Amino acid sequence: LSSLSFCDVCYSSTISPRMLADFLSVQKRIPYNLCAIQMYFYGAFADVECLLLAVMAYDRFVAICNPLLYTTAMSRRLCSQLVTTAYITGLVDSAIHTCCTFRLSFCSSNIINHFFCDVPPLLALSSSDTTINEIVMFTFASCVVGSSIVTVLLSYSYIITTILRMNSAEGRRKAFSTCASHLTAVAIFHGTLLFMYFRPSS
Repeated sequence: LSSLSFCDVCYSSTISPRMLADFLSVQKRIPYNLCAIQMYFYGAFADVECLLLAVMAYDRFVAICNPLLYTTAMSRRLCSQLVTTAYITGLVDSAIHTCCTFRLSFCSSNIINHFFCDVPPLLALSSSDTTINEIVMFTFASCVVGSSIVTVLLSYSYIITTILRMNSAEGRRKAFSTCASHLTAVAIFHGTLLFMYFRPSS
């Protein structure tokens, strides 16, 4: 939870200060280097949050389906490894997208049709061929988001099966309440991602 909270703070801090400054200024400008930095950290923390939500789903699965093995299966060492893997994956993935995007030419227009520097609006501005960038973006995003969604769905399918087999109504209520906040966070986060990045361009 502390890792997810830290990621949430960094995620929103990447965009909010600049966005608020733009609301108060007449000329809404962002330097080229700052745009690259904003895009990198936004992408990195979005990836990390996506993967951490999957890790938390697996944690819930172990806690509810195998409570006696929880301390062994989810040791401090394994938790640290999972969190570290999420951060490394996010940082590397975002570095690839940022490098690929800022190697393009931006000669025709410099007006970003978005409230922050993100990959799709910048690709739309580019005067270069963006086919490879779009393929790379779709492939990496599908892997990160897809693996997260599959992990969450598999974990919760086992969790729901286990909860329905419980004899105690109080036990079922406690198990469902444990998962409700996480499922809400997953639904909001993944729903937003799917709406923003996987809808048809038309």
